Amino acid sequence: MASEALAEHVVDVLGVRFHRVTSNEAVESILHWMSEKSRRMVITAGPEFVMQAKENPELMRISRSADLVTADGVGVVWAAARMGRPVPERVTGVDLGLDIFAEAMRRNTSLRVYLLGASPESLQACIATLQQRFPLHQFQGHHGYYQNQDWPQILKEIESFQPHLWLVGLGQPRQEMLIYKNLAHLPPCVALGIGGSIDVWGGTIQRAPHVFRRLNLEWLYRLLKEPKRLRRQMALPRFAWQMLRQQRPYS
Repeated sequence: MASEALAEHVVDVLGVRFHRVTSNEAVESILHWMSEKSRRMVITAGPEFVMQAKENPELMRISRSADLVTADGVGVVWAAARMGRPVPERVTGVDLGLDIFAEAMRRNTSLRVYLLGASPESLQACIATLQQRFPLHQFQGHHGYYQNQDWPQILKEIESFQPHLWLVGLGQPRQEMLIYKNLAHLPPCVALGIGGSIDVWGGTIQRAPHVFRRLNLEWLYRLLKEPKRLRRQMALPRFAWQMLRQQRPYS
């Protein structure tokens, strides 16, 4: 019975297992994991990630070993509903990070947060903005344009900082692979892949206006702003076609 109840909390979308959680539930789990000092990995995944995992067995194994995988993309929300086991809402990396900071502040809980990714200028702008907005927390980080030979020193820096939360914004699937490979070598923390959130939080890149987000057209806004994303977003029609061919497994 317990395994059946657990199974009801997840939905399989083309092999990637998503947890059926709200943003509030995801925040609660992450704060709990930080308080108990456990090592945890969180993935926010959309259709592009699902298609990458289908073509990369290692990435699929990583996704299925993660402690929490949230539906970051309207395509996944649609797919889960079509499978007969809907997720309650989108839980995106860019929103989840801010929600964690805000809820910890509300509880008067100080967090040490290490950010990895973006350009040096964007990272510094992000840290300055977050520090001003969430003064109870400590923010530190390293830009994402490092060389392979620099990584051991960066890892030592993260280890010395002893973060509660390690946010990695290197793009998918690179960020998930790096977290999976290195989390065990760090003091206990929760690691979360956040894509381009550092640029958004620092103001280097503007997020889609609210009307685009409300209409679930954030992907279109990003494509209009960055036409070079077209090749990546060709994964979306392939994802939709494969979902339409899927049998509905949940009654």
